[in-house]
Amino acid sequence: MAAYAWPSCPACTEQGDPAAFGPVGTVWSGTVVRIPVPGRTPPFVLAYVDLDDGPRILAHVPGAQAAPTAGSRARLVAPTDSDDLAVELLARVAS
Repeated sequence: MAAYAWPSCPACTEQGDPAAFGPVGTVWSGTVVRIPVPGRTPPFVLAYVDLDDGPRILAHVPGAQAAPTAGSRARLVAPTDSDDLAVELLARVAS
């Protein structure tokens, strides 16, 4: 799954190499956004997910009503209609 392709490293300005990560990871943190944000209709759910073989990503959790619990498992799915990264919850950890 591809995220935004940076044209170069912001620190050293060298060209980066494309990489693919995922698709499964562990939720690090999640929240329900209830305030208006340009281009988004509240409420919507976001989660930081540590991909098993890659970076931590911020992704939408389409269809979720509550924030995912840290430690829950998640999988990258097709981007949202707004082209945002999205995940589905595979297994929710009890809070």
